[in-house]
Parts: sequence; structure tokens; C-alpha cells
Amino acid sequence: MTAGSRIDARFAALRKEGRAGLVTFLTAGDPDLETSARILDGLPAAGADVIELGMPFSDPMADGPAIQAASQRALAAGMTLRKTLAMVARFRERDATTPIILMGYYNPIYVFPAPAFLDAAKAAGVDGLIVVDVPPEADDELCLPARDRGLAFIRLATPTTDDRRLPQVLANASGFVYYVSITGITGAAAPVASDVHAQVRRIKSQTQLPVAVGFGVRTPEQARTIAAGADAVVVGSALVTKLQESLGPGDKAGPGTVSGVLDLVKELGQALRTR
Repeated sequence: MTAGSRIDARFAALRKEGRAGLVTFLTAGDPDLETSARILDGLPAAGADVIELGMPFSDPMADGPAIQAASQRALAAGMTLRKTLAMVARFRERDATTPIILMGYYNPIYVFPAPAFLDAAKAAGVDGLIVVDVPPEADDELCLPARDRGLAFIRLATPTTDDRRLPQVLANASGFVYYVSITGITGAAAPVASDVHAQVRRIKSQTQLPVAVGFGVRTPEQARTIAAGADAVVVGSALVTKLQESLGPGDKAGPGTVSGVLDLVKELGQALRTR
């Protein structure tokens, strides 16, 4: 199965099952490469339908304290963008079907540089990108070259994306649309389900792409409620916080780091599979 098509196949399978998908976010290399790779390998069996991997960056301005700290831990442990791609490539040796999205900021991609990054991402088995600080006005910079290589370019829509702006956001989007359910940084507040569902309906009136809802979803109960009006639910800060709470002195992985994160994924996945 080729990059990009894995996303379409997964959402088609979810529609056939009649349920919303679980999209999990964790920062690559947090708290170290070996532990991060073990968690990544366990995510599909635990219930993750789509995996977002954060590309560690020193200045993640859209993220809250939990994900900022995860980036700092990963960078301190020596994680790089090249190592992130190598981790995806190793995952692909064992899993050919679970979509993997790289999420982050343009600076590490720009210095890679961008064309070489896109080629390497495709070769590693990446399916799509979410790059939060590259707007639609700069689609020639990254979005269109990514799509030319078969990589989905997933756009963010927010509560402040009005009807005049939304068509620009959706114009070259592919894979799915990520609806940011709150204004502000990741993990800052809990979304209001009725407001979210209304916004998802508005977005879906203008695109055939699935809509995944993230930012602020922390518990299985919240995930189930949001899932009632979305194609997928994204959980990130709650997983990163669970990982952080398991760490020992010096931010070293503890005996419950891997199992703790995967157990929470199991709870979230089970909530979305419960009729």
C-alpha cells in the first residue's frame, strides 16, 4: 500500500465499521528513541487508527506546556528529524497499513531542506504532513510538492476560520481536515461538543474529506461525545501527560512508561468502539 492511500483506506474502513477513528499524537523520541519506538510499535494493537508523530522542535508555538516539554525531552535525548524518519521506516517493516502523519513546524523541514525531506518522508513510509505554520498562501512552498509525491497535506481549521477563509484552507487539503476544537494552545481547555459538531457540519458542507477533531480531548468520555459528530478524534496532550507522569529522575523512562501510554490508548479506542 502506498503513502497517502493508507489514509483513504483507513477512513473508508472506519465508515464501513460505522464509527469514528482514534488518532493518537506523541512526540517522536520522547523520552528517548528506544522507548518512543516501542510505544509507536504498540499503538495499532492498542487501538490507534491513525498515528500522528510530532517532529521535535525547539519552539513549538501552537503547543501547550505538555507537548513543549515533550519536544524538549526528545531533543535533549538526541532526537532529530532524520531519526524520526528512520523510526517510521522501521515501523513500516512491521506495519504496512496504519497511516502515519508527521506533525510540526516548518523550520526543521526547511533546513533539511524541504525537497529532500519530502523524498525521504515518502521513502520512509510517511503518509501525510501537518505543518501548522505554513499557510495556504504558501502552498507552492510545501503543500503542492508534498502532494506531487503522494503525501497528503492536512490542513487545520479553527473556530475562527470563517466562511470566507474556509475555501482557501480546503483548496489543496488532502487526507483529512483537522478541526482545532478550541482557540488557543494544545491541552488548554475542553471542547464543547455541540459547538464542535456544528463546526464539523459546516466544514463537511464544503469538502468530501473526513474531519478529525482535536485539541482538548483528554478522556474516553470526551472522545466518545466528540466522536458522535466527527470522523475521528485526536488525542495528544493526554497521552503526552501520561508519559510524562511515568518518568523517573532525569526524565528517564520508567517501568510503566510504555504500558501506561498504551493502556490509555486502549481505553480511548474502546470508548470509540462502544455502541
